[in-house]
Amino acid sequence: MPTLASATAGARLWLLIEYPGPWPSHLESFELPEEISELVRRALERGIRPQLIRRPGRRTRPRDQGLRVLLAHAAGERPWLASGVVAGPEDLDLDALVAGVVPESCILEDEPVFLVCTHAKRNVCCARIGLPLARSLAEFLPDRVWETSHVGGDRYAANLVCLPHGIFYGSMSQAAALAAANAYRSGEVILDRYRGRAGIPEPLQAVEHFARAHTGERSVGAVAVESSRSDGDVTEAIVRCGDVRIQVVVEPSAFTAPCGTACAETITTYRLVSLDRLTPVRYATPVLA
Repeated sequence: MPTLASATAGARLWLLIEYPGPWPSHLESFELPEEISELVRRALERGIRPQLIRRPGRRTRPRDQGLRVLLAHAAGERPWLASGVVAGPEDLDLDALVAGVVPESCILEDEPVFLVCTHAKRNVCCARIGLPLARSLAEFLPDRVWETSHVGGDRYAANLVCLPHGIFYGSMSQAAALAAANAYRSGEVILDRYRGRAGIPEPLQAVEHFARAHTGERSVGAVAVESSRSDGDVTEAIVRCGDVRIQVVVEPSAFTAPCGTACAETITTYRLVSLDRLTPVRYATPVLA
C-alpha cells in the first residue's frame, strides 16, 4: 500500500498532554478530566492539534503535581519543541504557541520526540501493532518515545510521528521505526514508508516525495516548495532541492487496498506526471559604452 502524501495536512501546531488514563475514541467529545478537556478545547479553538500521550506500557498517572505538556511548532524552517508542567489550563499560554513563541511556563527541548499511535478505541490495529512497536523503540530511545492518541491514517498502522517537524511514517516495523528515528535525529528522512510532513497540503507532500526520490536528497530542511498552482486535479510546483530547482507535476491516482473485503477501500494517492530539472538562469551584465 502506498504511503506517500498521507500526513495530516492540518497539523502545524501540536499540544501533547500526558494522560495515561482511559482515552475516549474522540478527544473533541471532552470525555476526559475537566482540566484536560479544557486544554483540548482551548487548543482546538486556536487551530492547535491536541494529542494525549503516555509512556509505553504505563497506565497509571505519575505522582508529580500538575499536567505534563509538550508543545511543537512545526511550521516554517525552524520548528521547535518545548515542554513543561503546568498547574492547570490557565497556566499554559497557547496564544504564544500560535505566535511561534515558547510559553513562559515551558522550556525548549534539544532532542526530538517520537509518537506511536496506540489508540485502540479508534482502531484496534493501532494498539495491536503500535504497542509492541512503541515499547521496542523506547528501549533504544528512553524518555523520547510516547504512545499517542489517533494521528490519522489508521490504515497505515503502525504510525510514527517525529516532532518537532511533524514527519509521518506508516506501516512501520520495529527495524524500520528505529531506522527512521535515527535518521531524524541526524536531520534526515528515509523515503521508505514515509507518509510526508504534516501541515502541508497532500499534493505538495507528493511533490516533495518525488523530488526527494529523483535527487536522493535526505536532509529534512533541504526541500521546499517555492511556488505551486493547481488546474483541476493536476498540481504543478517548483521545488528547491538543495542547490537544484525542479518542476514537478502530480495528479491523484486511485489505489484499491488488496487486503480483502473486510477493509476493502479505494485510497487516493498521487502519481508523477512529469519532473524536469530547471536550467539556472545566468544574468549577463551589459557592457557600458
